[in-house]
Amino acid sequence: MPVDLDSCQRLNAKRSPHSYLNSAKSAGKLILLFIIKIKRGSVLLLQRIMRKLKTTELNRQKPEEYRYKEKWPVRIILDNVRSLHNIGSVFRTADAFSVEAIYLCGICAVPPNKEIHKTALGATETVAWEYFETTDLAVAKVLSEGYTVVLVEQTDSSISLTDFIYAGEKIALVFGNEIDGVSDSILPLAAAAVEIPQFGTKHSLNISVCAGIVMYELFTNRK
Repeated sequence: MPVDLDSCQRLNAKRSPHSYLNSAKSAGKLILLFIIKIKRGSVLLLQRIMRKLKTTELNRQKPEEYRYKEKWPVRIILDNVRSLHNIGSVFRTADAFSVEAIYLCGICAVPPNKEIHKTALGATETVAWEYFETTDLAVAKVLSEGYTVVLVEQTDSSISLTDFIYAGEKIALVFGNEIDGVSDSILPLAAAAVEIPQFGTKHSLNISVCAGIVMYELFTNRK
């Protein structure tokens, strides 16, 4: 990163950078600090006050424009997800990653619903969705249309999400119930199962958090 020496202050290296952070906090300002070592005994401090972007600076598309834009060929199947807030959160994440559609199955609530809206924040109006009485019916539909079914589930043959290779092909991701996980009846219909590496004691993530991690990983690391 190029450094403008005229805009930098030469500091005594014995003084901790944390002291500058504390001073900034006491002044009520958030300072972004770049510490660049120049030579032994001295550092340069380049400081910049960060600013939050305004809504008008986010280049957000209008719902009508988004609705007709080309989407990634990914469909999300929610298998008997109980929480309305989880459903709404998945809609919002699907909008962020331009997912093709969401299939709501079994006990899943459907829009319009004020509890779903609390977390979807209007994404139910931009992301295409469809309801199925059973998850089996939703899976049968995507299979008939040439989609590969991938379960997000811990199984005896699941692979780490970080090892899963996505090349942009048509894929349907299945997220299961908060307690029981993915329905047993669709295990034989899936081509693969992926799980998120975890290092704590629970080995369990909220389904909306899980969906966000999986979608981010797929779209940022697609081959």
